[in-house]
Amino acid sequence: MLTVHGACWLCQMPLAMPAWGICSRCAKTLFAQGSHCPQCGLPAENAGIPCGRCLQKPPPWQRLVAINDYRPPLSQLIHRFKFSGNPELASTLARLLLLAVRQRTDLPAPVQLISVPLWQRRHWRRGYNQSELLCRALAHWLHADYQPRALTRIRPTATQHQLSARLRKHNLKNAFQLELSIRGRHMVIVDDVVTTGSTVAEISRLLLRNGAASVQVWCLCRTL
Repeated sequence: MLTVHGACWLCQMPLAMPAWGICSRCAKTLFAQGSHCPQCGLPAENAGIPCGRCLQKPPPWQRLVAINDYRPPLSQLIHRFKFSGNPELASTLARLLLLAVRQRTDLPAPVQLISVPLWQRRHWRRGYNQSELLCRALAHWLHADYQPRALTRIRPTATQHQLSARLRKHNLKNAFQLELSIRGRHMVIVDDVVTTGSTVAEISRLLLRNGAASVQVWCLCRTL
């Protein structure tokens, strides 16, 4: 059972609702401003239609939702969540992501959530999979199906942030295996940070090949 943080993770002021983890004042600073493409999640002139990049070369997923790009203070929370042994941040970050999802009116209701699996050794070293913790909270609140073993990583891969965009795509080729029938289902891939999109693109193509009706990507941060 994860402990409940009784003070705001950012300003350290006591919380009236400890389960939220972030006070309302700090929460307002975390969400992206301006228009972003509904498909790739990058800055765009019109938030209602895909941007020129997506019209010319669309990603394999249909919609992307992010809280913000990778900048403080959100980036600091994510770093603590992933690398500083603070899995209790999962509920706070998942709630912020849910608020970002609720602001969108163009999303099919998710039937199945998919977490991005870690290789066994990396999972062991960290002690938890951050994507899995986010999925568990979101699936509970949305009454969506989530099975941690639905997607497995069948071979080790190099850490993505150490590679170029071209090598990231090659690094993940045939790295995942689906263990679940998803035909006709609206799928959501939940990840922490989407940079080039190589990981979620590889998973999206796998889901679509297996008959998914649509694929959304929900992430804490979308950045380049």
